[in-house]
Order: sequence, then C-alpha cells, then structure tokens
Amino acid sequence: MPTATAPTACTVSFFRPDQLAEVLDRHARWIKGQPGGARANLAMADLEGADLSQRDLRGARLIGARLARGRLNGTNLAGADLFGVDLRDADISRANLMQTDLRGARLRAADFSNANLKGADLRAGTLEPGGSARRGSGPDAPNGQDAESARQLHKAALARLQNGTTAEGGIPTDLTGATLRGANLSDADLTGAVLQNADLSGAVLNGADLSGARLNGANLSGASLDGTRFDKADMVGTRMADCDLSSTRIATAQLTRPIDSMGSEIQRAIFDHERWIDSVGQRGQRADLDGADLSRADLRNVNLSAASLRGANLSAAALTGARLMMTDLSGANLEGANLMGADLSGANLSYAVLTNADLTRVRLGPAAIKDPSGRPTGRSWAANLMGADMRGALLVGTCLVQANLSDANLDSADLDGADLAGAKLQRAMLPGRPPRRG
Repeated sequence: MPTATAPTACTVSFFRPDQLAEVLDRHARWIKGQPGGARANLAMADLEGADLSQRDLRGARLIGARLARGRLNGTNLAGADLFGVDLRDADISRANLMQTDLRGARLRAADFSNANLKGADLRAGTLEPGGSARRGSGPDAPNGQDAESARQLHKAALARLQNGTTAEGGIPTDLTGATLRGANLSDADLTGAVLQNADLSGAVLNGADLSGARLNGANLSGASLDGTRFDKADMVGTRMADCDLSSTRIATAQLTRPIDSMGSEIQRAIFDHERWIDSVGQRGQRADLDGADLSRADLRNVNLSAASLRGANLSAAALTGARLMMTDLSGANLEGANLMGADLSGANLSYAVLTNADLTRVRLGPAAIKDPSGRPTGRSWAANLMGADMRGALLVGTCLVQANLSDANLDSADLDGADLAGAKLQRAMLPGRPPRRG
C-alpha cells in the first residue's frame, strides 16, 4: 500500500480498490475513536472518477489529489486539507466543506450546488499558512511534525501544478464555470479566485471576501451579499439581478461598460451592422471599428459577423455568445476577454492577443461561404490564428478544426477536449501536454 509519508518530489500515488477501501475504513474508525483507526492520507493520490459520495472524510488529507470527474455528493469534508486538489467536473453537490483548505484547487465546471463552504479558504495556493480556523487552534491543530509534513506536501502539490516551479504569486483557485447554486459561502475567503462564468445564483456570500476575484460572466442573481467584499474584483459581464448591494464593498470593482456609454459613433456602427446582417446587405452597413476602444464592453450575444475590428481593444470585454463569423480581428487585443460559447467560425485573429481569454466551447472552425443571396456555395473559409498570443487561454472543448495556428503561442493554454483535426500547427508553441486531435 502507498505510504502516508510526505513525498519529496511531484509523485503521484495509485490505489487499488481494496487499498482505497482499507484507507476509508481506517479513517471511519479514526473519526469514531475506535481501535485501528488512522486519518486518511490520500495526498497526491490519483483517484480520478472515484466514488466517495456520502463518505465521512472530515479532516482527511487530500492535498494535490486527482479527483476530476469524481463523485463526492453529500460527502462530509469539513476541515479537510484539499490544497491544490483537482476536482474538475466533479459532483460535490450538498457536500460539507466547512473550514476546508481549498487554496489553489482546480474546481473548473465542478458542481457545488447547495454545498456548505462556510469559512473555506479559496485563496491562491502558496506555502503561507492556511487561513481557516481549524489550522490555528483546537484539539485537531497540527503539531510541529504534522505541520512540516503538510508543508512538504503543499510544496509538492504546487510544484506539480506549476510543472516543477513554485512562483511567488501562487496558483489561483480555479472555479471557472463551476455550479454554486444555493451554496453557502458565507465568510469564505475567495480573494483572487477565478469564478469566470460560474453560477452563483441564490448562493449565500454574506461576509465573503471576493477582493481581486475574477467574476466576469458569473451569475450572482438572487445571491445574498450582506457584507460581501468585491474590492478591485473583475465584474465585467457579471449578472446581479435581484441583489441587494447596499452593504457590499463594490466601489472599486471593475464593472462592464454598456454599449450606450461608448459614444454615438460606436452605437450607430453596431446598430447599422446588425441591420446589414439581418437584411443580407440591403440595409445598414458593415461596421468598421478598426482600432476602436471596446475594452470591458458588454457585447454579449452581439452579431458582428464580417465586421472589421482590426487592432481594436477588446480587452476584458464580455463577448459570451457573440456571433463573430468571418470577422476581421487581426491584431486586436482580446486579453482576458470572455468569449465562452461565441461563434468565430472563419474569423481572422492573426497576431491577435488572446492571453488569458476564455474561449471555452468557442467555434473556431471553418465558415461556410455563401453567395450574395445567402445560399451556400459549398466552399469554406478556415479560421486564421497565425501568430496569435494565446498564452494561458482556456480552449476547453473548443472547435479548432482546420484552423491556422502557425506560429501561435499556446504556452500554458488549456486544450482539454479541444478539436484540432486538420489544424495547421507549424512552429506553434503548444503546452507541455499534447492536445487531443479530434
């Protein structure tokens, strides 16, 4: 059986079903104070897809464990050490995560519906002491030896998350696209967390600290926000219907620029362009927004297909669901833009800046070419991303079929599930893990 000692490198432990069952049984006895019990140490364990639902794992060590697509619904993880854990696409609904250490965790697209995260520590993963109450005092506070063991495990988890390096800023906790409907996050520390496109509708965030958090595209409709802090948070495109903001700290947050605040020329260009699209060129006119400042603009679901936006500033813009087929975005700045679910089929993004942009489930495949009357010609036009800077971009489930990615920089990009069938990748800088190719 894998040992419970702290690893000295980025090691991963593998458990057979019978070994995992024994660890869980001994932990259950430890919880009850029975003979033969021992706290579960599943640090750095590969448990992807494991079913741990309804288990009592209070105080367990799951530092750096891989639990992607796992089942933890209804599991009691109060006080557990989940530093740097991988819970992407996992079902954690109705789980108890009170006072857990979730710093640097990968929680993208996880389901936390109606989970209890009161007092949880969701800050960036660093080697600084944890912030939850359990780590400072109480009967289960770690002694010197246990504290050093935990520190070494945290170091190993950080090294694995950062491919062997440990940057000073740490790893932000990633809740991109996570479902947190009705979850209790009161008094949770979400400083600097990434909550882009997360569903927090009806969640309880009373007293929570979201300073510096990235909430663009998140849904906070109906959330309870008594005493919530949003200091310097990125809230471009955040939905906050039926929210009482009277006792929040939101004055310094970065908010969306609505279209009607951008000047009459830009408003008219977008309006006339949509008329031009709807009338197949009979009314209105094609938008020419080359070099326009559309930073932080709320352009969700806009139709700017075939528009010219060469060199435009669309940094941190909200473009979820936008239609940008055959649009010329060459040299445009889309740093940190939220393009989730947008259609950029056949678009020209050559030498565009897309660092840290969210291109989850974006269509960047070929666009069908139509004749002047709108009928298909049987020909298509591939998307052009030649020389694009896509470092740190999210391309999860993105269609890049036949796309030209020559000379593009995809270092640290997430290509999980991306379709690169027929894509041109000459001289492209790809992330360390090779992408799937359709």
